Formats: sequence, structure tokens, C-alpha cells
Amino acid sequence: MSILETKNVSKQYPGTLALDNVTVSFESGKVHAFIGKNGSGKSTLVNVFSGSTAATSGKVFLDGKELQFRSPSEAQACGLATVYQELSLVPNISVAENIFLGRLPMKNGHVDWKKTYAEAENLLKEIGIDIPVKEQISRLSIWQCQMIEIAKAMSLNPKVLMLDEPTSSLAQHEVEALFRIIRKLKEKDVIIIYITHKLQELWQIADTCTVLRDGKLIGIRNIHELDRRELLKMMFGEVTVKSMPEDLKCSPNVVLKVDHLSDGRRFQDVSFELHEGEVLGIAGMLGSGRTELLSCIFGSRKSTEGSVELKGKIYEKRSPEIMNKAGMAMIQEDRKRLGINLSGSIAQNLCYAALNRIGKGINIDRKIEKKMIEKQVSDLQIKVADTSYPISALSGGNQQKVAVGNWLNIDPEVMIFDEPSKGIDVNAKQQIFQIIWDQSRKGVSSILVSTELEELLETCHRILIMRNGKITKEVDPKQMTVEDLYAVCMGEE
Repeated sequence: MSILETKNVSKQYPGTLALDNVTVSFESGKVHAFIGKNGSGKSTLVNVFSGSTAATSGKVFLDGKELQFRSPSEAQACGLATVYQELSLVPNISVAENIFLGRLPMKNGHVDWKKTYAEAENLLKEIGIDIPVKEQISRLSIWQCQMIEIAKAMSLNPKVLMLDEPTSSLAQHEVEALFRIIRKLKEKDVIIIYITHKLQELWQIADTCTVLRDGKLIGIRNIHELDRRELLKMMFGEVTVKSMPEDLKCSPNVVLKVDHLSDGRRFQDVSFELHEGEVLGIAGMLGSGRTELLSCIFGSRKSTEGSVELKGKIYEKRSPEIMNKAGMAMIQEDRKRLGINLSGSIAQNLCYAALNRIGKGINIDRKIEKKMIEKQVSDLQIKVADTSYPISALSGGNQQKVAVGNWLNIDPEVMIFDEPSKGIDVNAKQQIFQIIWDQSRKGVSSILVSTELEELLETCHRILIMRNGKITKEVDPKQMTVEDLYAVCMGEE
């Protein structure tokens, strides 16, 4: 039996204690669910295990031997492999080449293709995966790619396999196939650490459940001795949810109507209405189709069926440019890749969405531009000494305010927020929520998606529940606790 354990591990970042004196152990022959809400510290501990970051204090041991890594490659060499949610496969080469990338068998100074393909076939057969080893990755499904990632990790003969949200892009039958493979790996004396936000999966695949909250170990329980309510309490503690301001009333006027919208894969037959001044939440577990739905409404993802009607006009052909001109804004989840331009200045990032309002090319009306910049810096209380500074110099919270201010400059009718509080501190979160409420008072309507379900209870007039790509229910935030909302998202009434 193998054991991975930590003793008094802490990780200090500037202003944040991400891990606080954590002592925990994981043994082979079991699937260990490792969970906690965003900011709980679980990703930090996995990064310590995988060699991506070093602990500030404390020790990590594998089978009694202390581990000290300077890089992920050193962790892999010691038998710790991680399969991340973001796939790392190279699309234009074969399955076998991806599995042994950087480690291809050689013979007389050349790649030994016969051995490469044979070893890949044996590995896939051993873990029960039936995929041609000469097939190009670009021709495979997401599920097959996920399996190849696991095979790639297993080719390292790991003692520890960490799976980060492995089912986030999988359909139900694909999830069941993955679980069969995980059970086979469990029998091979591998320590399996399973990280997921899909809590309903835990009773299907996990043996134990380890919970972190605010950097501290809350407990380790046998999953079959734990019910969902107890688990939620371990994750959240005694949660006090603030209510939205009493004066935020929405009009009965419909500004946005989504009718039987589908994208052919991640969500189907979605219909709802958004009212003037309303803050509408969409709640669901990871993989429920929330982000894909928002992207489809905004036009950055194509729909296969249904329609989107904004202020009485149906937009059959949608793109971000078209919806921008129509008065719709979207604050993306991936702020650093899609929400802001890290190489640009604060001033530039505040004006990208409104470029068609301040001129074209070199013919920019600097007076209008300056007015827009000053208004958002003042209204949103963006802490900056000079807007000519690079946006990369700002904190995450202030970067998010810039991303919001950029879209406010188009005077939107509807704002879509996908994980607006991701990666920002508690104070900045409250400021973002205040911005949403201030816009509501002006008649601007908002759609809000957040993995932190308590945020939806705090900010929204009503909440739609999304499961398996469909809207299944509507709930009143005033009548729900965070535990209730999680239970409904998992399919429990």
C-alpha cells in the first residue's frame, strides 16, 4: 500500500494564507474525493503535490520519503501525475505520439515506431480504452481525448494520479465509461485524488471525501457515511447570505427573450425571459451548460435551433459585434484571455468595446475617450494613479472593474456576467455586486452565472436552475439557503 501525506503544510501568498497548517493523507486502493468551494485551498495543495508551487512551510511525504520538487517534471519523475481540466494534447499528431510525447522510444538514433505503437496499444488495452493508436487527436471526441490524457499519465507508471474536473466536458454515458476506468486504476494500487465541483458524482465514484475550507482541513469522511447536507455544511460552514437591496425592483417589461435555444451539444431547448432592471441568476453545477448558453446568446457560440429577441427585435445571426451594437455586453469568465488585453493600458482597456463611438483608426475623438475613461474610473472606484499604466499593474479586482467599465461605455441594455467574482477578493466581489445593483436601478438588466451559489442568492431577483443542458426549475432567492440551492442543482428537491 502507498501513502501520500502532508504534515503541517502552509502556503502564504501576499495578503492570503492559501493553506493553513494542513495535515492529510491519501492511501492507495481508494478514490479520494478532494473538494472545497473556490478559494478553499484545494488547487493550491494539488499544485504543491504536482510541483507547480512550493509550500511555504511543512512537509510532503510519499511512502515515508520526503518530497521536494522544483518543477512538475520532478514530481512526475517521483510518480505524481496530474490530469488537468484543460487538455494538453497536440491535435495534429497521433494518439501514440501524444502518449509518449518527449519520451518516444528510440532505436539507432531514430524513433522506433513499431515499439511506440505496440507500447501505446498495450497501455490502452490495460486500462480498457479502445482507441486506434495511429488516429490523429483532432479526429477524436472530447471523451476520447480525456481518456488519452489519463493513458498519458499512466504511461509514467505513477503512484499518485490526480484528476482535476475530469467530467466537466463529458456526457453521462462518457462519465460512466470514465468511472469504469478509474475503478480499474484503483485496483492497480494507485493513489487516486479526484477533484470535482459535481458533488452528485461523489457517491458514484469516491470512497473517501476530504474537505478544505479557507485553507484549513475541515475533515475526512467515508463518503457512504456522509449525506449531501452534511457535506455542504463541511464545505460552507454556517453561511450568512446577504440580501439584495430592498429598493431593487424590476419592471414587467421584457427586454430579452430566449426561445427554445439549443447549440446541438451542451444545452438544449432553453427558454426564458429577462425583464427591465432584473438581475437574473443561472445556477448549475460545472458542466451544466451555463457558459455555453451565455456565449450562444451573445453570439460567440453558434446555435442550432431557437431564437434570441432583444428589445423586440429577433437576432437570428448573432456575433459579439452585432450584439454589442444592439446594446448587449458580456463580461467573460476568462478575464485575462477574453476580458482584457494584458499588453494594453488601463485607458485602452476601458474603451475597446466603445471604439465605434469614439472614432475609427487614428481618428479618435480624444475628448469623448477621456470622458469615458474618467467616468468609469470615478463611478467604479478603480484604484489607479495613472490610466496610462499597463492594466497588468492592477489587482485582480481592479482589472475586473476595468473589464466591466469597458462594457458600461456602450450604455448596454443587457449585461451578461460569467463568473464576475472569479479570482478576486471578498471586498472586490462586493464592489462588483454593487455595480450590478447600481445598473439595475438605471434599468439595465443582467444575467449572472457564478460557481459560488451563495453569490446568486445575494445578488439576484430570481434564479434559474440548469442541469444537463436544460433549465429545470426557477427559484426565489429569498426562499433558499445555499445548501438548498446546491441540493436543487444536484437534482434533489
